[in-house]
Amino acid sequence: MIQQLVALRREIHRFPELSGLEFETAQRIVNFLLPFEPDQVITDLGTTGVAAVYDFGDPETTIMIRCELDALPIQEVNTFEYRSVTDSVSHKCGHDGHMVIVAGLAEWLQNASLENARVVLLFQPAEETGEGAPGILADENFEQIIPDYIFALHNLPGFPMHQIVTTGSEFTATVQSVSISLHGKESHAAEPENGLNPALALAELINRYNDIVVNDINSEDFALITPVYSSMGTKDYGVSPADGELHLTIRTWTPKEMDALMKEIESIAQDVALKHSLKLEMLWFDYFSATKNDPFCNTIIKESAKENGFQLNQRQHPFKFGEDFGVFTQRYPGAMFGLGSGEKTPALHNPDYDFRDEIIETGIAMFKEIILKTLANR
Repeated sequence: MIQQLVALRREIHRFPELSGLEFETAQRIVNFLLPFEPDQVITDLGTTGVAAVYDFGDPETTIMIRCELDALPIQEVNTFEYRSVTDSVSHKCGHDGHMVIVAGLAEWLQNASLENARVVLLFQPAEETGEGAPGILADENFEQIIPDYIFALHNLPGFPMHQIVTTGSEFTATVQSVSISLHGKESHAAEPENGLNPALALAELINRYNDIVVNDINSEDFALITPVYSSMGTKDYGVSPADGELHLTIRTWTPKEMDALMKEIESIAQDVALKHSLKLEMLWFDYFSATKNDPFCNTIIKESAKENGFQLNQRQHPFKFGEDFGVFTQRYPGAMFGLGSGEKTPALHNPDYDFRDEIIETGIAMFKEIILKTLANR
């Protein structure tokens, strides 16, 4: 079975698809699941999502195990045989591995003896854009599989292989992105005083935002502001430009701190635009709610790690990356855990990253035990 899963993982890796376009990936998952006789397979959830449903008796408790379908717009530099065949698209977050871990539960569920339970294997699209989880929740077909508990994992390069990593009340940060557009007036480059050039305003914005960063991950006031894109003018050396643009991604531990930071960012932008006599436009997008860890679900994860004899790493603070799994955990009891994929494995979103097949069995073992312990303690 593990050989089948490794083969599936490498096939998915070879043919990656971007967020919202995971049609072939979803079909590969469906084709793999059908021989293991789920009671129901729901397709096209939130565009390309798939849910495999296993019912046991008269279901009183629904446990959902969720993973992601999408790849990233990154050019792969690896040269192994199953490298991506699609230019500038590749699985650099390990979603290919997460998929096969969840799919690997199907063989066990086909013959499992559970009482009055429903287990749903959810393959969610568009995690990387933050649009996938909201799309699933908005789909009317989701109403028939609403979970009582929902669990997910994320592989973690930089942590020992097979180590289970948990956090406190949140697993991931609250993340939001913003574009700031400034509009002035063009002029001759020899006479910039006759126009309104946004260059100094852009520089001031970057410096002022850097001044309010709180890099201490142990602080409740943690606030990370990262400039990710800027533009101004064209390569026309006789023209002093009128327009400039700055994009930021911001991260806090909690939605409350995020709201406060957003207001401060807006206030600074308004102040700088007024100072330089520029018109201001701001657009907020790509919101990732913090992934809340329900205390009961978090305890189940820890006990499952101990039951399997896996090393447990209990971190005090969340991870700084965003995860749209938080959309689920803001609504239903759930939790996410990390699965160490090797201390020398390239980092997530690096062009040379690849999911480690060695941890597929670890992930499956964890989810099996999580399902059993959740049902035993419901």
